[in-house]
Amino acid sequence: MIHDTDTIRASAQFQKATDDLRAGHDRFVGEIITLTEIPSPPFKEEKRAAAYEEMFRALGLEDVQRDGIGNVTGLRRGRGNGPIVVAAAHLDTVFPEGTYVKVRREGTKLFAPGVGDDTRGLATLLAFIRALDAGGIETEQDILFVGDVGEEGKGDLRGVRYLFTENAYRERIASFFTFDGIETQDLVTAGVGSYRYKVAFKGPGGHSLGAFGTVNPAYALGSFLVGMSKIEVPGDPRSSYCASTFSGGTSVNAIPEEVWTEIDLRSESAEVLNRVDGEVKALIEAAVAGENARGDSTNGKISVELTQIGNRPAGTTAHNTTIVEASVAAIKAYGFEPAFSASSTDANIPMAHGVPAVKFSHGGAGGRAHTVDEWIDVEPELSLRGLNAGLLALVATAGFVEG
Repeated sequence: MIHDTDTIRASAQFQKATDDLRAGHDRFVGEIITLTEIPSPPFKEEKRAAAYEEMFRALGLEDVQRDGIGNVTGLRRGRGNGPIVVAAAHLDTVFPEGTYVKVRREGTKLFAPGVGDDTRGLATLLAFIRALDAGGIETEQDILFVGDVGEEGKGDLRGVRYLFTENAYRERIASFFTFDGIETQDLVTAGVGSYRYKVAFKGPGGHSLGAFGTVNPAYALGSFLVGMSKIEVPGDPRSSYCASTFSGGTSVNAIPEEVWTEIDLRSESAEVLNRVDGEVKALIEAAVAGENARGDSTNGKISVELTQIGNRPAGTTAHNTTIVEASVAAIKAYGFEPAFSASSTDANIPMAHGVPAVKFSHGGAGGRAHTVDEWIDVEPELSLRGLNAGLLALVATAGFVEG
């Protein structure tokens, strides 16, 4: 079993595999387009999942299925039938149902919502499967290919969370790649944790004149927001907080019965995240108590309903693990300088479970992700360098078996 990237790259098998990536690049681009044009809005990934499942079956993977939450999985057996390397990309996009997803092509550039994040990643997995077969590459560990649901936004990593808690393969997963993002040099080895809440302040309401002086949940919300704006967080480890969406009230001449905000708390450090979480909850309690002390509560007091709508654990992968060492060597082998970074991706979940994981980019160039103007460049040379690097990292992590 070989993990050394130089030896793998020089082998006849790997050369055949990279030749296949080059020969099949037009097909790779075509599959990006095909998958992009199958809408996959949050919590409604079924149509794209069905198409992806059929693609896995056509490529001859074993045990192809959709699991209990909707992830598409397929196994490429190695020699061991023991530990598994996961190669994943997410099926969902951030765009709501009804978004126009027809791809526009201008030269080597493709324009469409979700074309890069993460549809290119899905097509990358298909290209890897073909290349491994074309090269006759055998690995020591099995490789589980996964198109997962729920990576974006309020999906809260539910697909990969299920993979590690409910899926039949969960106890065999030894390392984990998520192929997500464009620039090959960007290697994510730290997961930014996040807690997300809906904070709803409630009160008795009343006429703006006739009930003047009655406790007002909007004032409690305002007090909370002012306090939140003064929380101090470090720049290293990178941390943040944000009050993001707001709603409530029924009329301009009525004291609202309910107002709410959704908030996002983030940190690379679980300790910092928990500290900020505690401060936010203390501010909420203080805002309720302050408004009840200020106003007339004859018809009822201010109360609060705190609902967690997101919980992404923080985590890290040590740089001396096989997956990181293989990824760094593969990135360098194709002329890039690795840049370690922290982000919130599917890799957060395995990191939190103590499983070595990275976010490895799928190559090329692109921009405007999470907007309807999203684009990628599929110019072959830069694209192939990224694909080759990803395949090399995957094979080296799974353990190359010399033919």
